[in-house]
Amino acid sequence: MFARPNTQHSQVAYVTNDIDAAIEVFRSEFDTPGFYVFTNVGTGSDESGPQLKIGLARVGGVEIELIEPIGDTAPLFKDVLPGGSELAIRFHHVCIRIDGPLANWDAHVASLDLARHPIAFQGALGDVMRFIYTDERKTLGHYVEHVWMAPDLYVQVTGATPTYPAAIT
Repeated sequence: MFARPNTQHSQVAYVTNDIDAAIEVFRSEFDTPGFYVFTNVGTGSDESGPQLKIGLARVGGVEIELIEPIGDTAPLFKDVLPGGSELAIRFHHVCIRIDGPLANWDAHVASLDLARHPIAFQGALGDVMRFIYTDERKTLGHYVEHVWMAPDLYVQVTGATPTYPAAIT
């Protein structure tokens, strides 16, 4: 699943019950001074699906994603949190990005043995993004996200995401 054409490991993701406090932990403990923070609410994605606050930072070439579920709309993300009011940050998934045209996404998904790697969740954002989460908890202890973004969207997201160490100009 990891060694497929046009793919690369691009992200490590954590779920939290307080994205602002989690960002502060990453700043003070892991030298990641800033994140691009947004919600998926009102983006044209399926509004009946999970509503999330998301923070992104690129560190050493790998994207760090922090996810805070909003309300009870996102059990796939919320269920790993222990409950209570104490800050929780829990590892959730790695992400495999599929590069190139949408046909590469279709080929990638077709190459997966979904009986062995069942889809736990899937979605799209119009014609510019596709994603699935395969449930690898039995063997790896976590999910694997597979994502494709149209090149223009990918440029937009990476342009907004703080990168560390900062590029030398």
